Amino acid sequence: MFRWFAAVIGYSFFRFPGAVIGFLVGSLFDNMYGGKSRRTRGNIFGPQRDNVTPADFELNLLSLASLVIKADGKVNQSELDYVRQYFVQAYGKERANATFRTFNEIIKSREISAQKIGMLLRQRMRYESRLQVVHFLFSIANADGHVAAAEVNQIRSIAGFLAIQHKDFESIKAMFFKNPDSAYKILEIERTATVSDIKKAYREMVKKYHPDKLQHMDEVYRKGAEEKFRKVQEAYEQLQKEKGF
Repeated sequence: MFRWFAAVIGYSFFRFPGAVIGFLVGSLFDNMYGGKSRRTRGNIFGPQRDNVTPADFELNLLSLASLVIKADGKVNQSELDYVRQYFVQAYGKERANATFRTFNEIIKSREISAQKIGMLLRQRMRYESRLQVVHFLFSIANADGHVAAAEVNQIRSIAGFLAIQHKDFESIKAMFFKNPDSAYKILEIERTATVSDIKKAYREMVKKYHPDKLQHMDEVYRKGAEEKFRKVQEAYEQLQKEKGF
């Protein structure tokens, strides 16, 4: 099955070099499941009032993932493994395979547009849910132990379409890069920040990323939220040691 999935991402997308990626409809899933998925499952990155159906969202999320996977001009097995595991944990093997199969069928006759997908999601998803999408895309890029510059640029472009604020993008990005400024960037402050500034920034980030705000999400997505929250805590503890407070 993995070889088949690699073929989906590797073959189908590289058939369209430089193509602009087009909007993916969820109607094929209505035909496949008789519309039941819309009634029986909640939106995976938010409550049902977000108005993004699971069928639409799964295809759109896989489309964004595929853009990141191919951003550096190669298809990395560890990144493919990460995406597959993510979808299987979230939906179960049968539904994940159905998503991959439908994705493959659509991409043969359509181009995907990250801009259109971003417009759809930003209109119908809460901001904290869109932040989780960006974190997921960085996790894919980091699956091989290194986030390439081309992958960062691709995720930055997608984040722009999702209307993610620059400081929030840089905060999530810093969670995947170790350098002297990482802790400051994660907390969205400058190196010149005072102890009072650091404490205030930490309180604000706790409010933004606390896992309790995302209890409506399935376990696999809550784990992503918990990872972000842990990075915020680690950044704060690091600055506590540096500043001696």
